[in-house]
Amino acid sequence: MKNLSRRKFLVGNGALLTLPFLSSLAKANKIAGPARKFVLMYLPNGLVRRCFIPGEGDDKSPGFKTVKGSEKFRGNNDSIPPGSYPLQLTPTMKPLSGHLGNITLLTGLDRPYKLGGDAHAQGASCYLSSVSPEEASVKKLRFLQGRTLDHMVGEKLGRGMPLKTLEISCNGFAKPKESIRFDNISWYGVDQLAPSVKDPQALYDRLFLSDDVRYNEHLNEVTSLVLADAKFLSLKLGRNDRDTLDAFMTMIRDIEIRISRLRELVSQAGITRPTDEVLPRGEYIKLQCDLMIAALQMGITNVTTMMIGPERWNASMLYEGVFDKPVVHHSMSHNQKGEGYAKLQKLDLFHMEKYAYVLSRMKDVKEADGSSLLDNSIVACGVGLGDGATHQYFDLPLILAGKAQAHSKHGRHLQCRNGTPISNAWLTIAQQLGLEMDRFANSTGTIPELFS
Repeated sequence: MKNLSRRKFLVGNGALLTLPFLSSLAKANKIAGPARKFVLMYLPNGLVRRCFIPGEGDDKSPGFKTVKGSEKFRGNNDSIPPGSYPLQLTPTMKPLSGHLGNITLLTGLDRPYKLGGDAHAQGASCYLSSVSPEEASVKKLRFLQGRTLDHMVGEKLGRGMPLKTLEISCNGFAKPKESIRFDNISWYGVDQLAPSVKDPQALYDRLFLSDDVRYNEHLNEVTSLVLADAKFLSLKLGRNDRDTLDAFMTMIRDIEIRISRLRELVSQAGITRPTDEVLPRGEYIKLQCDLMIAALQMGITNVTTMMIGPERWNASMLYEGVFDKPVVHHSMSHNQKGEGYAKLQKLDLFHMEKYAYVLSRMKDVKEADGSSLLDNSIVACGVGLGDGATHQYFDLPLILAGKAQAHSKHGRHLQCRNGTPISNAWLTIAQQLGLEMDRFANSTGTIPELFS
């Protein structure tokens, strides 16, 4: 037991579980500080702005317009002048009330757009690359696509990690209904997809099982075998570490039970793979979030992206606790007049609750020095469309949580000057995470107030 390290793991018939940090097994002078981490959660089909962005509560709901038609909104002044303000939690942001001291809202950010391309496809696939139309023209690129931010950050934060980056999706459909560009935000480079993992079972396999062992063959024995090793190990630990190990193993067992429960739902529906029509969205998304947090806690990766849902994708999804029957998110985003916006806002609220869930979980996970997982991370939540009805690619909101070890001041709303590239935010985040770079894509500078 003398040589147990941060990367030590328990082994059970082919299953590998990396332990959380246990101070009892490490010499004090050899404990490394926690690594910085980056998480991005992407929300599809825009937002109901009047319920989300401070200062826009009295605005009228827009009707459906083309991207070109939405350009007229650019001529309007910002709802509030550029600057820093105390953050007001709008109706959609109310689930974040317990995290006011850990979040900052940025508004007024622009994403590059190329006329002639589908707004939803560009919203997703170009969100983290920010290649300008001019650069795309010079390089003869069909899409405004390049290496995305997560992979640049992963080169720095992922050195020596089992996974430099981890890509997760909450789109349970087995067969594609749209191009992959509607359903992916992470790219190694131009036309080089970084495929995301949709199935919780497949994600569990990737994180916890060796390459030559399939989950279906060992599901019933993995947990009991690993727990047996954990029980032996616990005899060597101090009281606090025993509590940490117990909480960790309870989390792993809970994940397996929930995967089994989802399997049962699918089996009862008489299908071979889950679809969102029978898979409750809240349970599915939270399970994917828990697996993501486990990967961060266990040192499997320090960089992860999660697509909460696909862009457009005209198919019914079951949002339990919100609507009695499956609904189509995309079509609802184009029906905001009258009371249509109120129904759509319920989905925005549903998604914001899941973001708040991730922040709460990360806040509860303690690192080696007593700080939280959230303290050492930047957890972003954003959209590639400023509004689902107008398809606007400008004046995008972005929420940032965590500090990544900085002494930043949260609880603020930073209204950027109209036309500020979202790549300025990406550059600022990259620098805060330790990357030595002075430009990213079409950036014109940083947003120094963000981590001041």
